[in-house]
Amino acid sequence: MKVFMHYCPHGFSNCYILGTDITGKESPRDAVVVDPGSMEEPMVNFIEKHHYTLRGVLITHDHLNHVHGLRTLKRIYETKIYAVNPMVRNHKTQVIRDGDTLHLGELTIAVITVPGHSSDSAVFRINQTLFTGDTITAGLLGSTISSYGKIIQMNGLRSKVLSLPGNFVVLPGHGPPTSLEAERQFNAGIQSYGQNKYKHKRFRAEFD
Repeated sequence: MKVFMHYCPHGFSNCYILGTDITGKESPRDAVVVDPGSMEEPMVNFIEKHHYTLRGVLITHDHLNHVHGLRTLKRIYETKIYAVNPMVRNHKTQVIRDGDTLHLGELTIAVITVPGHSSDSAVFRINQTLFTGDTITAGLLGSTISSYGKIIQMNGLRSKVLSLPGNFVVLPGHGPPTSLEAERQFNAGIQSYGQNKYKHKRFRAEFD
């Protein structure tokens, strides 16, 4: 599996192109794009240089800095967009749900929905790699507009992502790559949530 990461100045976000390994002329050459915050020449060159067939576009959530390049991408490639929302920036999508498995060429993608940062937030698992959008970045969790949203996000992360057996490479929507084990141990958002929950329980016990 080859991963090309492109930094998108528009929104300071990361866009990824994931392609199958190229071992010979007859090997399948399939690729997907994750979160096209922009669609610039280096990205097109990567796809064309390796003779990839673009099988789809995966959207972790439809905030503008992760989908701004969709219009340009769709002018170049005729491919489906996979997202939780049925429309993303005036483009119809193939709606995905929690627990779905996508088979796009030789690529198999597991869909994990984790609302909180946005109602349509999703994490994509491909082999031992997680594309997490803004749900998890290195050392931080996605921002939420309410404490309820934070609880929903944390519960989803604990039950669906942090509980995954083994270690995974985490490729977030912003910032550097990380690992799931590092985030389990050191993520400030996870640690802060656990401490605040403990304090809340202790306060209730003392008050009662």
